[in-house]
Amino acid sequence: MRRVLVVGIGAGDPEHLTLQGVRAIGRADAFLVLDKGEAKADLVDLRRALVAEHGRAGARWLEGRDPDRARVREGYPGAVQDWRRARAQVTADLLRQVGEDETAALLVWGDPSLFDSTLAILEQVEDVPFDVEVVPGISSVSALCAQHRIPLNRVGRPVVVTTGRRLAEGWPEGVDDVVVMLDAHGAYEGLEGVDVWWGAYVGTPDEVLVQGRLPEAAAAIRAAHDEARARKGWIMDTYLLRRGG
Repeated sequence: MRRVLVVGIGAGDPEHLTLQGVRAIGRADAFLVLDKGEAKADLVDLRRALVAEHGRAGARWLEGRDPDRARVREGYPGAVQDWRRARAQVTADLLRQVGEDETAALLVWGDPSLFDSTLAILEQVEDVPFDVEVVPGISSVSALCAQHRIPLNRVGRPVVVTTGRRLAEGWPEGVDDVVVMLDAHGAYEGLEGVDVWWGAYVGTPDEVLVQGRLPEAAAAIRAAHDEARARKGWIMDTYLLRRGG
């Protein structure tokens, strides 16, 4: 039976890789990569560097083209499901190149359990039997709090992790601490009396951090976001919102 290792590699710093992750990379006979194109080539470059340092000699690099996802406001869940099915097909094609007695690895940005579709996509792979093993990694949320030198939670208070799309619909009920990921449209704008800790490309040489009070900090975040995206062609950012001191 093929084995697939889903390895969290952290938020961007090569030293985020855990010892368990190092051992997992060293076990793999092949590495499966869905290439996102030239604009995001540095995402693949980090994976190549980790494999070069920790992988075994002769391990194969199997690369497929990551399907484009429709960017829609209406019908978003359906668009995501279509995208995942297309990715599952590409993944299945790559797995057919892995021997039944071999181990393949997927190197996942951050942690495989948090806002990542890899495990859900593997569940949709058909006609190629395999077992899955998951290796956790340092998430962008953990890295964000570390870089800002703040705790994620306050004593006795819950934390909600959500998306910019959901925050735009309203502040989550029953919580004062909210982590926001996947925010393409600045859902923090318009909030008042809320402290924000924002970061992009956390843990990488391109890291950008902004901290302040909303709405005053919104302009600084928007300027940093737009400049970084224009310069690199893509952005991965996360932020923590905290209201009520």
